[in-house]
Amino acid sequence: MNKKRKLITFDWAIKRLLRSKANFGILEGFLTELLKEDITILDVLESEGNKDYKLDKFNRVDLKVRNHKQEIIIIEIQYDREYDYLQRIFYGVSKTAIEHIKENESYASITKVISINILYFDLGSGTDYIYKGTTRFIGLHNHDLLELNDKQKQLFKKDSIESLYPEYYLIKINRFNDIAKDTLDEWIYFLKNEEIKESFTAKGLKEAEEKLSIMKLPEDEQKAYEHYKDDLHYQASMFESSFGDGYHEGEAAGVEKGIEQTTKTIALKLIQQGASIDVIVAVTGLSAAAIKHLMDSTQ
Repeated sequence: MNKKRKLITFDWAIKRLLRSKANFGILEGFLTELLKEDITILDVLESEGNKDYKLDKFNRVDLKVRNHKQEIIIIEIQYDREYDYLQRIFYGVSKTAIEHIKENESYASITKVISINILYFDLGSGTDYIYKGTTRFIGLHNHDLLELNDKQKQLFKKDSIESLYPEYYLIKINRFNDIAKDTLDEWIYFLKNEEIKESFTAKGLKEAEEKLSIMKLPEDEQKAYEHYKDDLHYQASMFESSFGDGYHEGEAAGVEKGIEQTTKTIALKLIQQGASIDVIVAVTGLSAAAIKHLMDSTQ
């Protein structure tokens, strides 16, 4: 029988522990198993995403690191359902690429960005639990793959056009069936269950088991962690009840006031998630002035 030990959730670990160089081995293990290449983290980067505009919160990330190839890896953990999440990660990646190029540098200096999204909700309608997105150019007539020529390979130090552009990984944790068929699955099992089986051999997991034990936290940190977990459950319940009940009550009563309240509830949730005014207008149909009023009321 496999022994298990309850561990800290990955998002808590990222916020509290994995930013330290002493614990980089845990994160390097996860990234190595996911990206299928040896990853060495050079440093943790601070996001510049929220410095220019007060309401510009789309570039929220849990962690941003630079690897030994000078590529930037964004890791984001998301619990609440966001219907425009795909656009949000595109925005975050684009902004990160812009943040890390200097004004006097050529486009050839644009940094490769890898976006890893650990999702605790079912995004889209796919049946898999891990998806990878890349950019390729296919001929419309000959259906051939556009490749780099020799000079471009020398300039970019890359072998393919696909390797120049961002990569996106969507890990839908709740779709994983808890059967670990390989070492990456062992990591997914940990991300879902906060446990590591004794038989697991994935890179970084043994170190995670040693350093991420709840029992090894100081007493005040243990209490803070338990409070954080309770708060996560509360937020999830409030979101489901406010969205679901508000909609169905409005539909059943057929009352305009119910529909209006539901629309405001959705708008408030989008505001809390950092959506722009344009996005909220498109989703809810409210006027920009009404949305600004709601924003002011939440401050």
